[in-house]
Amino acid sequence: MSEVSGVLAPSVFPDGGRRLVVYVVYDRRGEVEDFVVHALAALREHAAHVLVVANGSLSAAGREKLAPVSDSVLVRENVGYDIWAHKEALEFAGDLSSYDEIVLANDTWYGPVRPFGPLFERMDAREVHFWGMTDHAEEVPNPFTGEGRLAYHLQSFWIAVRRDMFLSETWASYWRDLPAMPDYFDAVLKHEAVFTEHFTDRGFTAGVAFGFDKYPTTHPALFNADLLIEDGCPLLKRRPLFHYPPFLDRHAVIGRWTLQTVEKHGYPMPLIWDNLARNVPPRVMNADAAMLEVLPDIDISYDPTKPFRTVVITHIYYVEMTDEILDHVDTLPGGYDLVVTTPEEERAVAIREILDRRDGGARSHEVRVVENDGRDQSAFLVGCRDVLLSDKYDLVVKLHSKKTPQDGFNVGRHFKRQQFDNLLNSEGYSANLIALFQREPGLGMAYPPTIHIGYPTMGRGWWSNKPGYERIAETLGLHVPPDEISPLAPYGSMFIARPAALRLLVQHPWKYEDFGGAEAYRDGGLAHVLERVPSYAAGELGYHTRTVCTTEYLSISHTAFDYNLDQMSTTIPGDTVEQIHFLKRAGYVGSGSWRDFVNMYARLNPADRSLPRRVLRKVRTLLSGARRRVARAVRHWRHS
Repeated sequence: MSEVSGVLAPSVFPDGGRRLVVYVVYDRRGEVEDFVVHALAALREHAAHVLVVANGSLSAAGREKLAPVSDSVLVRENVGYDIWAHKEALEFAGDLSSYDEIVLANDTWYGPVRPFGPLFERMDAREVHFWGMTDHAEEVPNPFTGEGRLAYHLQSFWIAVRRDMFLSETWASYWRDLPAMPDYFDAVLKHEAVFTEHFTDRGFTAGVAFGFDKYPTTHPALFNADLLIEDGCPLLKRRPLFHYPPFLDRHAVIGRWTLQTVEKHGYPMPLIWDNLARNVPPRVMNADAAMLEVLPDIDISYDPTKPFRTVVITHIYYVEMTDEILDHVDTLPGGYDLVVTTPEEERAVAIREILDRRDGGARSHEVRVVENDGRDQSAFLVGCRDVLLSDKYDLVVKLHSKKTPQDGFNVGRHFKRQQFDNLLNSEGYSANLIALFQREPGLGMAYPPTIHIGYPTMGRGWWSNKPGYERIAETLGLHVPPDEISPLAPYGSMFIARPAALRLLVQHPWKYEDFGGAEAYRDGGLAHVLERVPSYAAGELGYHTRTVCTTEYLSISHTAFDYNLDQMSTTIPGDTVEQIHFLKRAGYVGSGSWRDFVNMYARLNPADRSLPRRVLRKVRTLLSGARRRVARAVRHWRHS
């Protein structure tokens, strides 16, 4: 080969060449998820050696899952992200001279969505020193710093390097001088954004399998993932499915469309849903993947040859609502067993009489008298624990008589209909809802969207329940990240679920006395905390949640949302992302007093330390003067 500026000319990957794949995995539980095994199994066909680096801990079960799809495993302290993991892996691998190419990859993608073979065949024939799966255009100013430039670069989740480069002194010195990377932005700015330019400036030739110049955006892996896949890209970056939803909204990144593309090409979708459910805040996942299902009232999807064993558990305090509840329940396809809980024997007698005269879909029914401390929550988790842990049922429908009289007639009426209609509206609607569980074995729960008409839920769904949730999460061993502002939760506490998805929540030995009396049934009390737990408990086991609603309710809900957001945005400049960041920086508005606004100004302008003090002094002076004038007026009035 000829020398170019002291660097050997780029070369193709030779016939019969040997490829080392270095794949970095991180799991907060020390486990190995199935999407990783699937990716490594496909990569192994194209590699002479697969080295897996586990950042952090690795359980015995995780190591066992890696054994068939890897040749060696390195477990290291989770420091420096995947970049320092690659550095240590190269040192761990030792003599690299027997390899013709090294692929540095990580677990930030799902794949193969399209086969690896055509990709390697195409890139093996390219004369390059290194190549990436995707790239990122230059940006000015740098979006991470607000100044300077973000250089053009190959994205670091997949970079393949040929032997003339990885055996060079330039390569060795790059890794020898690698700076510390204490946070994610360091990893981007100190490695990913400089790696490509560092080596091309020194005479090495870079290539890219799916270059941004063929796509309508500067960052196709994030903004045009569906187009990449259609063009044969074998990988789907995970980020479009867990990134900040308002940012994706700004760029009209529609996760549902991307996932439809992935599914069309045959990727096993349960691998994605399981991974997202365990690692992404459920409300973020719900937004990014557009997981609200608007179901018609005509059955278009239920398979009667695959019925579920279903139990309906309903807590009835208001006996007069029994028929209304059961009319909804009777829309379920395939029949069901019914368990009714109620707090008094007198109510139980009346409910039994109603059940005996009805000719509905219940195969069997039972009425249990339970304690009322904790209401429907304790009735479900304590009074029916045996039912939920029995393994007799595939699905459980949880309902309760709901009037909410303390909130007024209209608000209570809407809340009741929002719950009942969006769960069991008609025979066709209910069949379509149950069909969701038939199609998706990882679907753990379905319930109506967050209530917002009649209630100020938006922006404060945790209320005072988050500390209690954090205690319960620790007790139950929940590692699913909690949502920041409001949890994804069955507000109203009605849902359809797989008992298996509720296992962590149900198997805990709750007792009636844990719930306290009537005075404990408030925000911060156990019943209200537990209302916010189910999707997180299901997610820990890999079960995801969908929200569901009727076409009629969507028209009601969306128009209210649309108008309210329009009103709230009128005095704030910028798009939604800028408005959100502005309001978060400003902080709590409080009652809008002068002190609140001074504090907001101080948070928005931390460099201007003098103005808040000047304002406070001025206000004190004005108040002091006002007090003196009032005192003089009072003295004058008394003397006159």
